[in-house]
Amino acid sequence: MDAPRGKGGTIDQIQGGSHAGLEGRGREELQRANGLSQRNIKDLESFYRDQQEWKAGPHLFVDDKQIWVLTPLTVSGTHSPSWNKLALGVEMRGNYEKEDFTAGCGLKMRRNAVAALATLSAILGLDPHTMRLHREDPLTTHACTRKNVRKLEIIQEVKDLIISGTPGSTRSSGGVRAS
Repeated sequence: MDAPRGKGGTIDQIQGGSHAGLEGRGREELQRANGLSQRNIKDLESFYRDQQEWKAGPHLFVDDKQIWVLTPLTVSGTHSPSWNKLALGVEMRGNYEKEDFTAGCGLKMRRNAVAALATLSAILGLDPHTMRLHREDPLTTHACTRKNVRKLEIIQEVKDLIISGTPGSTRSSGGVRAS
């Protein structure tokens, strides 16, 4: 299913090409000092379903504390018009056009996103080089520059983590916390 184009614009994304990737979300209500809560995740699901009128959302939502599942990995998500049927969508909390992605909360977010991508790539046998940024989607309807998220750096970190052995994870309330 393709993402409805008329209702987009509030999601800033980085999207994984033919397999797995990530997208960033800078909405103010998601700037939680203690990470996202189960209520925040339910609100996101409602936002995608009721306001965006999508049948699904991105597959994973990453914050600095956890990795949440929004859409089962076995079905097409809605996250990028050109790649919904070809990719797993992974969304991140934060505005990495402005926020630092190499220190503090941004670095924790980056590590969790890399852990999610490495795990998906290793388990599903996906090539990290197939990752595409949402801004590379010719059908996107909004600006997704995300200057502080550098694709080649993320791909290299995913590859390095796969080679070193993807870290295990520990369960936490409702999500998966990357080690």
